[in-house]
Amino acid sequence: MVNLNRIYTGGGDKGETSLADGQRVSKANDRVDAYGDVDELNAVIGLARLHADGAVDAALSRIQNDLFDLGADLATPRMPEPKREPLRVTQGQCDRLETEIDAVNADLSPLTSFVLPAGSPLAAHLHLARTVCRRAERRVVGLAAHSDIGPTPQLYLNRLSDLLFVMARQANDGGAADVLWVPGATRDAG
Repeated sequence: MVNLNRIYTGGGDKGETSLADGQRVSKANDRVDAYGDVDELNAVIGLARLHADGAVDAALSRIQNDLFDLGADLATPRMPEPKREPLRVTQGQCDRLETEIDAVNADLSPLTSFVLPAGSPLAAHLHLARTVCRRAERRVVGLAAHSDIGPTPQLYLNRLSDLLFVMARQANDGGAADVLWVPGATRDAG
């Protein structure tokens, strides 16, 4: 269990932070950027939850916990023989997202155009979460280009952005109230 007695330590005052293994790195390190984007995503999902209830709120709550797991995963460099088993995002967590995507998508009206990130307050917040999720995914892809992080962090974020998209459509009356893109609709507007 985590025990936080002091909020400030002064350890980061010179632009460095500690990874989970104790290694000191710059706060501008790619790994710190990646788990920082995941933290931001978690906060945006917290805002979405202000407009959610029932099963949607429960799913978002579980996802927030998963995102802390993902942050811990990204903050812990892989080592050949770790002293203790690090917390990693699992394939099962990714599979659960796929199952949820399929369940939500089955009840949505078919898409006839791209969807603008708008609609109900819950849908708008879920679309914002989706875009932050995509940024976090890009950051993780960049980290994976030079660090062994395993396949599940990237997979989890890819599936999560898809789930956030279909949940946003669900929040827009099952897709019936989606705000659709009309290509070129405002080009000639004065």
